[in-house]
Amino acid sequence: MTEPVRIAVMGAADIARRRMLPAFAACPRTTVTAVASRDGAKARSLAHAYGCRPLHGYAAALEDDETEAVYVALPAALHAEWTRAALLADKHVLAEKPLALGRNETAELHDLARSRGLALMENVLFLHHSQHARARQLVRSGAVGRLHQFQAAFAVPRRPRSDIRYQAELGGGALWDTGVYPVRAALLMLGHPLRVVGAVSGRGPGDEVDTAGSALLSGPDGVAVHLSFGLDHGYRNVYEFWGSEGRLVVERAFTPPADHTPVLRIERGGEVEEIRLTPEDQVANAVTAFAAAVRGGAAPSADGLRQAELLDELAARR
Repeated sequence: MTEPVRIAVMGAADIARRRMLPAFAACPRTTVTAVASRDGAKARSLAHAYGCRPLHGYAAALEDDETEAVYVALPAALHAEWTRAALLADKHVLAEKPLALGRNETAELHDLARSRGLALMENVLFLHHSQHARARQLVRSGAVGRLHQFQAAFAVPRRPRSDIRYQAELGGGALWDTGVYPVRAALLMLGHPLRVVGAVSGRGPGDEVDTAGSALLSGPDGVAVHLSFGLDHGYRNVYEFWGSEGRLVVERAFTPPADHTPVLRIERGGEVEEIRLTPEDQVANAVTAFAAAVRGGAAPSADGLRQAELLDELAARR
């Protein structure tokens, strides 16, 4: 049996506590060696819960001989800095999205990982759910006729102003938080080329970051691509294909719980067909994929770099 990847968690963010730490602990291909935090009490609490060591400060995880990989769960503005430091310390890296706040830094990190023979994966969880491959196969087989438009939206209700998503110096804003999802969905579903045609963004009274955004892109074969995202909205989590003969809609597209039964809804000729799929744990799948990348020497995803390029273009139009 392959030796489990020994991974340290850097940061005590909500996603680390609620999703990733339980997934690391449950996966036979990973073992948690430590939790590193600037807050000693948080590190001790989480480390105790998972039977590992607390480390004070993020650098301690990079100096730890028992750790061969790190999971970077820090504010977006710190992802590139600590990913770079981890790679230079010869640690494999699973980093929260976005990997960096720009295309150039993303490319630099990809090149660094390749040059040192290290796994580098951006933690875009929905990529690891098979419902998307099924939806893409249905569209390619003609389920909606000739494809004219792809739409994707991910937006969440407003949180307290103290939340890091509303702090510019920490890389906050709708584009970097919820915007990654529809952008990556368009890449996953349509491939290349995708060209930004236009974009708009907005912010609420007193906000220092964008809290709403929408973009129009041109996709392969003239397919129109409409993407929406936000941090001050009624909840929406969906994408759809619209063709000459109907629509295919996927709800709960980006964050389905492990026990959620995916439903692909095809509306065609006045009739509705619902295709129900088996529930799947995309978080567990992502952890397994990262462990496989570490042991198999997988290179960073080229789509991750194209995602960064598109986000750069959208950021420039805010």
